[in-house]
Amino acid sequence: MRSERARLTALYGGMLLLAGALLTGLVYFLVRQGLYSTISTAVTTAVPARRLNPPWRMPTPAPSASPARRMPADGVTDNDITQGLAVTKISDVAEQAALSRLLTVSVIVLFVYAALSILLAWWMAGRVLHPVAVITGTARRLSGENLHERIALDAPPGELKQLADTFDEMLGRIEQLVSAQQRFAANAAHELRTPLAVQRAAAEIGLAGEPDARQVARIRTKLISVADDSEHLIEGLLLLATSERGLERREPIALDVIADAVAEGLADRAAERDVTVSVDAEPLTVLGDGVLLDRLVHNLVANAVDYNVKGGRVEVRTGPEGVEVTNTGPVVPQETVPHLFEPFRRLQERTHARGEGAGLGLSIVAAIARAHGALATAEANGKGGGLTVRVRFPPDR
Repeated sequence: MRSERARLTALYGGMLLLAGALLTGLVYFLVRQGLYSTISTAVTTAVPARRLNPPWRMPTPAPSASPARRMPADGVTDNDITQGLAVTKISDVAEQAALSRLLTVSVIVLFVYAALSILLAWWMAGRVLHPVAVITGTARRLSGENLHERIALDAPPGELKQLADTFDEMLGRIEQLVSAQQRFAANAAHELRTPLAVQRAAAEIGLAGEPDARQVARIRTKLISVADDSEHLIEGLLLLATSERGLERREPIALDVIADAVAEGLADRAAERDVTVSVDAEPLTVLGDGVLLDRLVHNLVANAVDYNVKGGRVEVRTGPEGVEVTNTGPVVPQETVPHLFEPFRRLQERTHARGEGAGLGLSIVAAIARAHGALATAEANGKGGGLTVRVRFPPDR
């Protein structure tokens, strides 16, 4: 900061000093140009004499005249010439004295002006860089525990005020990301710890003593079910991490074909829940990862089937803009919709029932969409319940 202040001081001081030197030189030049005529006029007025036009010349005496009675041929007397020469001499001396005095005073004033300019430039540089010092101090002080702090720069509108406000907005986004990561870590730990606790309880309680074959078989089925849930959870976390990392390969993928295949693959699952799945597949080709895009469509349709009502329906549409999945089901509060894309977020509290998801479905959809430059949005249907989820791909897909 000090180096920047020194540079600004040198810049401001140099500009002010240059301006002062130019102004002093201009004043000296202009005064010198008209100073002689001004002094000559003033002296001539103060010393009465006949006005002589230079160059003055001595008169030529007449041959018959005596030295005492000589008269110049043009009528100018010796006294007139003496007075004219005196005026000229006085004017020259006065001009030199005035210019010398003006030069001395100008140099002294210039040195004083230079000193004041440097002090003023140092003060101005400090004022200009003060917001930068505030921003730097805040940035050095921030950590994971005080991300809620803001610069809140109290300054008139300008570039530095805009910079401080932008920094505050960035801090807000960072705080949201850190909070989301903290929630994700806590939820992931909880989700991973729960099946372990269930397995431990089943082994310690269910297999305590001398259980019969029937009890052993029941505990075995329970342990396998919990292991399956844990495996699905881990697969979801790995898929989420893979999606957030970005794409390693890109190839043309026909999402309309994937939509038909996914709907056909989930037909039995939909039949068990008495849900009707319809597909309106217009051509849609996206440059991306086929495995991830297949998972995106699968999660959308699977969620629409699972979170539905008996006798409900699911509509899958693909077109030039992207993929849209609409389902009937429970009424979804509109203020809850944006949070459904966060990991482990559910519309209802988890009951740990068999086949219940971990709450990663839409978060994986959002991550895969971001990896492909797309945007995943959701909207509550309102009347009739359910949700409409859209994934819009960019025009240059």
